[in-house]
Amino acid sequence: MKILHVDSSISGDSSLSKELSALAISHLRAVYPDAEVTYRDLVETPVNHLTGSIFAGFDGLKTGEFDAVTRQEHQLSERLVSEFLASNILVIGAPMYNFSISTQLKAWLDRIAQLGRTFNYTQNGTVGLAGGKCVIVVSVCGGFYSHGSQALMDFQEPYLCSFFKFLGINDIRFVRAEGTMKGELERSEGIKVAKAALSRVY
Repeated sequence: MKILHVDSSISGDSSLSKELSALAISHLRAVYPDAEVTYRDLVETPVNHLTGSIFAGFDGLKTGEFDAVTRQEHQLSERLVSEFLASNILVIGAPMYNFSISTQLKAWLDRIAQLGRTFNYTQNGTVGLAGGKCVIVVSVCGGFYSHGSQALMDFQEPYLCSFFKFLGINDIRFVRAEGTMKGELERSEGIKVAKAALSRVY
């Protein structure tokens, strides 16, 4: 069993999404004590945003045409997509920023969406090549987006579900801590709900 743990919060040690994603890993270790866990903090160790020269390295054929810095980016892209493909379970700490995911998480997603590695185009449409995995997204929201008037402003869960389904993954589980900036009572209740959900998420 291989678990890939990805955090994307800008809040450092005070990050609630990091705390909750670590709790998810703790629960998974109890179920799979021999699991191999690979950890990436996309803020402490940033992944540069996709550029044309970085994208050109996805096919692995033109790397000799680029300078040493760009070739290092190509090697990182290969390392990131290989980690992703090798994993059986992904745990992603995903705070909601401005109704969607962090720019750091988007940069990582752009590196693993690689034609011929994680998806293909065919005569019958797009085919995902990364199926058979489970993705657990630990989402922390300052407001309430799973229901009510703000639900239409949630571009996080629909985007992540669509992205991973595009790669062939259908087992996508969301755990939300909502209302974390609405007051102490709402924050405490949101954390309580999230922790209860994490105890039974897998």
